[in-house]
Amino acid sequence: MNLFGLLLVLHILASIAIIGPAFVMPIIRRSARTVGQLHFAFGITTKLAIMPKIGGTVLILTGVSLMIITKMGLSQMWLNVSILLSLLIVVMIDGWIEPRMKKIIKIISESQDQGNEIPAEFGLLIKKIVPIETAAQLLMIAILVLMVVKPF
Repeated sequence: MNLFGLLLVLHILASIAIIGPAFVMPIIRRSARTVGQLHFAFGITTKLAIMPKIGGTVLILTGVSLMIITKMGLSQMWLNVSILLSLLIVVMIDGWIEPRMKKIIKIISESQDQGNEIPAEFGLLIKKIVPIETAAQLLMIAILVLMVVKPF
């Protein structure tokens, strides 16, 4: 396998490391029905959160390397749109989702001693995150389609 093939395989694996947890983590969190289950679900999703961080770093490094090897640079519109959408996802996750998740984790930690019932405040905060997570997931799908189809 040549350098291009190796970088391409690493690039695809990195995208899987990002996309997989991004689609699974919300499902795991929303499936919890008690405070104990919520605590467990957030423990799992916190551990899974490292995969997109590592995958994102590898994705950027391999993507830039592929652009250099192919001498493509930023000459392709599909690539520019993909990069812009990726930056938007980072802003959504780091600026909107993560701060709200920290509030939720704090609420869960505080309510762990108060019985099995999930606090009402949790439901309200999750409902605020769901549209942002859904938008981020749709953007990931759009980027994947752009990378595969290269429409323009």
